[in-house]
Amino acid sequence: MSGLETEMAIDLVKTTFSSALVQNLNLFKVTAPIAVEANTGINDDLNGVERAVSFPMPSMGASQGVVVQSLAKWKRIRLQQLGLDVGQGIVTDMKALRPDETLSPIHSIFVDQWDWEKVIGLEQRNLDYLISTVDLIYKAMLETERQVCEAYSQLRPILPPLITPIHSQDLLDRYPLLTPKEREHKIAQELGAVFIIGIGDKLSNGEPHDGRAPDYDDWSTTTSNGFTGLNGDIVVWNPVLSSAFEISSMGIRINKLSMLRQLALCGCEERVHLLYHQMLLSEKLPQTIGGGIGQSRLCMFLLRKEHIGEVQVGIWPQPMRMAYGAQGVNLI
Repeated sequence: MSGLETEMAIDLVKTTFSSALVQNLNLFKVTAPIAVEANTGINDDLNGVERAVSFPMPSMGASQGVVVQSLAKWKRIRLQQLGLDVGQGIVTDMKALRPDETLSPIHSIFVDQWDWEKVIGLEQRNLDYLISTVDLIYKAMLETERQVCEAYSQLRPILPPLITPIHSQDLLDRYPLLTPKEREHKIAQELGAVFIIGIGDKLSNGEPHDGRAPDYDDWSTTTSNGFTGLNGDIVVWNPVLSSAFEISSMGIRINKLSMLRQLALCGCEERVHLLYHQMLLSEKLPQTIGGGIGQSRLCMFLLRKEHIGEVQVGIWPQPMRMAYGAQGVNLI
């Protein structure tokens, strides 16, 4: 594809997928912040170690602003403000900065996601509802791939018709000698598309499959399969990179009990005094499910690109630009 064709294809992916996602999950499009006030607990700290970009706000007195890293907590507050009913939700074009990200063909400092959140009932805080929601997201991915491949004959569909849910403990049992990323590689290569459940809690080997902050996804509740975790990652097999490829992180969100449990497990009990956590403790926030779906990640995958810089304007080291340019891959 030429540069202009790629830009047109990016627009097709984003327009098609966002429309299908809105329809499948019953979402309303809303505006979103690029920054929030620090020390409120509203910004997300992802794995718990990432630093947010901060800046002074003289007009706010002594307050500091922080550029968002994702909107998991903000969306829940927004749902409460909008007064949406069970079964209704919101989606926004989230743009964030993650300065600690290690630059690679799939990682950049700039992050763009469809950040979505939906009100659920207490009876829907279960594994079956989580998986049924994943299926609806995957249907939007399939429809987008179909339309993209119709528009660009050089592309062929590669996604399997169904996505397979599998718990991270099952992956460990199946591949006990492999690292978590190696396990993802093996299962994605075998099945094409998987939803890996249970990200954050310790597995039988004493280690989590991957890190998660303690105060947005519920990763500690015991579920019907006897394992813990009401969250997970959508991972597909990327034949261009010959590797597993994460598209989305999502989950049923914490309630009061799971938040207190997870804060204790992570040694973060002091967060209970923050604004967001106080709202949750006083049960002012609705029960929700939500997640982030990588916009550039999905474009990169569906357009069969080798580097995320082919579909996203980014800051790239000159040696990286030169190395890819020598292969005919131009980073925007």
